[in-house]
Amino acid sequence: MTDFSYKPTLTGDLVVLRPLTEEDVPALLPLFEDAEVSRLTGGHASFDEPTLRKWYGSRSDQDDRLDLAVVERATGRVVGEAVLNEWDADNESCSFRIVFVPGATGRGLGTEATRLIVGYGFESLGLYRISLEVYAFNPRARRVYEKAGFTAEGVLRGALLWEGERVDATVMSVLAPEWRATPAP
Repeated sequence: MTDFSYKPTLTGDLVVLRPLTEEDVPALLPLFEDAEVSRLTGGHASFDEPTLRKWYGSRSDQDDRLDLAVVERATGRVVGEAVLNEWDADNESCSFRIVFVPGATGRGLGTEATRLIVGYGFESLGLYRISLEVYAFNPRARRVYEKAGFTAEGVLRGALLWEGERVDATVMSVLAPEWRATPAP
């Protein structure tokens, strides 16, 4: 039985994923202030600190999603978030997203964090399918997802309007049987 009300701590070699809290907002503010992060995630909205504090402060109360802080083990810094959301209980599936603050990429943190939360989704939550969308101008993220076992399913043409240009999004997923058949790195 899937139970998103329990908020685990997941430990890898490079990162620890733990429940997000309001106290994480100062570390995560750069996510909402950086133009490149906004572009790569397709984020059009802006948020002020009180709104973010309210949002992150409510994550532990959610029983239909899992929001975890990504903490770099070497420094103890919160460097991003990893989320399982859009839970579809009838079909044992959900969506996945991950984002890092500027300067926290390129060191394998995202690959490990992705593998940790996806593994938890299959092994502990009993999910069958985890999916995501990645924009065409974010090949680095796509490589991370592929390394974690995601496969491209199709393209949502012109899914994002960014600065007057239409950008495609690739739908990717990984299924529980594929996950179990893939050896850990």
